[in-house]
Amino acid sequence: MSKGQTLNMDKPPLGKHFDNLRFVFLISFVFCFSLLLLDYYAAVSDHGIDFLLFHMNGANHEHMQTMPEPSDSSFIFNETADCPEKTIHANQNNVSTVPGEVHKRDSVGVVANSPSRNLDSCAGQYIYVHDLASRFNEDLVKGCHSLMRWFDMCPYMSNLGLGPKVIEKSKEKVLLKENWYATNQFSLEVIFHNTMKNYKCLTKDSSLASAIYVPYYAGLDVGQYLWGGFNVSTRDASPKELVKWLSQQPEWKRMWGRDHFIVGGRIGWDFKRVTDMNGDWGTKLMLLPEARNMSILLIESAGSEENEFAIPYPTYFHPNKDREIFQWQKKMRDVKRPYLFSFAGAPRPASNNSSSSSIRNEIIKQCQSSRSCKLLNCHDSHYHNNCNDPVQVTKVFQSSVFCIQPPGDSFTRRSTFDSILAGCIPVFFDPRSAYNQYLWHLPKNGSSYSVYIPITDVTEKRVMINETLSKVPKSEVLAMKKEIIRLIPRIIYRYPSSRLETVEDAFDTAVKGILGRIEATKRDTTKVNHSSS
Repeated sequence: MSKGQTLNMDKPPLGKHFDNLRFVFLISFVFCFSLLLLDYYAAVSDHGIDFLLFHMNGANHEHMQTMPEPSDSSFIFNETADCPEKTIHANQNNVSTVPGEVHKRDSVGVVANSPSRNLDSCAGQYIYVHDLASRFNEDLVKGCHSLMRWFDMCPYMSNLGLGPKVIEKSKEKVLLKENWYATNQFSLEVIFHNTMKNYKCLTKDSSLASAIYVPYYAGLDVGQYLWGGFNVSTRDASPKELVKWLSQQPEWKRMWGRDHFIVGGRIGWDFKRVTDMNGDWGTKLMLLPEARNMSILLIESAGSEENEFAIPYPTYFHPNKDREIFQWQKKMRDVKRPYLFSFAGAPRPASNNSSSSSIRNEIIKQCQSSRSCKLLNCHDSHYHNNCNDPVQVTKVFQSSVFCIQPPGDSFTRRSTFDSILAGCIPVFFDPRSAYNQYLWHLPKNGSSYSVYIPITDVTEKRVMINETLSKVPKSEVLAMKKEIIRLIPRIIYRYPSSRLETVEDAFDTAVKGILGRIEATKRDTTKVNHSSS
């Protein structure tokens, strides 16, 4: 027997066992390492291969082969803070999460969160934007001189729809140094569209989209024809042409328009002409069969349709960064308010017997007779009107605890959001001025941020506004003021090309609401289909 054979025979059994274990471990390591390399290659090259051991998402969503069901992301709401916070999950897209389930239209709670394993923070939040012919948007801005009969809208179309930048000459420092603009109340369509261009979850692949945005400037379009005797054929030409084009697109046939939405920068009644008589007001955009399937976001909802949703009027403040919002909130928290209440508005002619005329005239009369009220009269012409001066309006509202907000030409007023921005508690006289309107942006409990006085109590002189407001307990005033300041981010539209990091503005809140609305529609449609099959 040789020496080598002797050594082999003399090797203990335990040593052989360890040799086998080492071989198994080596093979297992090579196998797992191979899986890691393959999965990494699949993720980087966007082939859509997915191993259970290492789950990774591709960076370019336009090349994804499959997309999971929409899922909600984390949304933290701090009751003690001034702003709702968004949790931001980083991925290769550097995209932040936006929650996505909306409750019924009569609820303010927009989001119902659920955990998600998907690392793509845009899952369920992708939006596809239709590339419309320029006559539906860009050409309207280029023809800005003819958008309004009473004044030139061109200055207000500058700075991505925000209007001229405000330079405060006063030494009182009413505003912050930057990002204040003389924004027109009817510019929302342009602002929203330009902000959407920088939305983090845009996609060029409509099959991935949870919602389809139609960037038609319906308000600017109809504004050209509201005065001057234009016939209904002229007023309805663009809306009819638009819905005809939409209905021919492949995206439309997926849900027959129920995942489409439009933003209208005017009140609902401007788009709901019932008859075809030339003397009737507005267009019939919202009454067209195709438009009834789409969701429509407006500065005031007529309230008669399930597909209309009110979102805030644009204010004068359009911050670039979160810190600018925090600075403004602190300023409004600390500012001294010498007046109990204020009113910025114009009287209505005595020949007008409407309730809005009566309430306005009575408010002005009571304000002028009270030392605790500050009046900003808007009765002058458009070009010499302090109510069109962001500094003057903000100064008056900053100096007041309560801001009177009666109905005007319609139930809502841009002034409501100017007052909230200034930390001033709004006083309403009709539920349709806010409570039945801005369900995504304002609390469901109206008494948490405002005071309500029935309009007839004032017009019939049963109450004095001064006495009513002075009786509000100090603890309630402090609580409402805190809530108003907390709401500020939700009612302002940021500078369109910027992105906020930790707070949601009016645009974010509206997008979250519409995504939730469409997702709820999809679920309802699925339930109906299952029940009928």
